[in-house]
Amino acid sequence: MNEGLGREVSPVARTAEHSPAAGRAGWRPDGAPARVTKRRAETRGRLMQAATTLFAERGFGQVSIEQICEAAGYTRGAFYSNFDSVDELFFALYKERASVIAEQVARSLTAAAPSGSIPALVDRVVSALMVDRQWIMIKTEFLLHAARSREVAAVLAAHHDELREALAAHLSTVVDVDGLPPALRNPDGLARSVGTIHDGAMLRLLLDPDEKALRRWLRVLLIALLDHSGDRRSDAARHLSAAPGGA
Repeated sequence: MNEGLGREVSPVARTAEHSPAAGRAGWRPDGAPARVTKRRAETRGRLMQAATTLFAERGFGQVSIEQICEAAGYTRGAFYSNFDSVDELFFALYKERASVIAEQVARSLTAAAPSGSIPALVDRVVSALMVDRQWIMIKTEFLLHAARSREVAAVLAAHHDELREALAAHLSTVVDVDGLPPALRNPDGLARSVGTIHDGAMLRLLLDPDEKALRRWLRVLLIALLDHSGDRRSDAARHLSAAPGGA
């Protein structure tokens, strides 16, 4: 991934440029953070992009550091100056994707009118969400990898917690929780439920790549969860029972 002057920088490269973990040489001897050069950010971004492509083509557990370096056009030294392992590279990718999603959701919720309806709010969020089948494939394989490693699972859980906390902070300002079930009336419980619905809906992409159908399905699920108006809930329930894979 080579960005020239005047061209838009990709989310991967943009995250690499600002990440506090951008490289082994990210700190000066006096303890202050070192400046991340444009060239270093580009190297990191190209390694991340190459890894994304290889993970999707071959599977997370089937990709070596040598293969990533070859695809990106760098040596092992360039890799190890940015990452300790393939796992660490994945976490950089995960943080980038999570940051983009959080930014999309936050922007959508912030733009919502205080008196706006839940269906209108859900429409805004669902239409703004990144939908990427390639990433869902990679993430699903890595979840299986994390399930077999307590250390990796702990790091991944911490990333999940950060995203959930950010979502909870925004949801609490736009959703009237009084009519929701007791378990959903606190920001954390509500954010967990929304996150579970999002992740479950995205898994449909593995078997059905129809993005439009996915967005419709996600919209129905979120409205059924968040809108406690009797008419709206009944309407959502009818859509759920009629939708492919519904109840």
